[in-house]
Amino acid sequence: MAKELNEDTSFKMSVKTMGMIAAGIAIVVGGWYSLMAEIQEAKEKPVQIDVNILKDEILKEIPAAEITRMEFDMKDQNIRLSIENTEKAVDEIKEDLRRMEDKIDKLR
Repeated sequence: MAKELNEDTSFKMSVKTMGMIAAGIAIVVGGWYSLMAEIQEAKEKPVQIDVNILKDEILKEIPAAEITRMEFDMKDQNIRLSIENTEKAVDEIKEDLRRMEDKIDKLR
């Protein structure tokens, strides 16, 4: 059975709890006004950024790419194997096509 809330309803709350609620509300309101002040300041004083300076700084931080001979050889071998596999697949497709053409010619 639920109780109905009306103007005659009362409840008990300790002074400590009321103080904590008041402090929580004060923190939220203070944070709100602080945020609004920072937003207004950001609108009035936008920061100018020189992209060329940033680009130079970023490029200084990136180390020069060093490709070792072993890495180059491995990539070269991988590419060569891919080409060989593709050639084999094309040869198989050609052979299948020849067989299909032979079957079609026999049916005619």
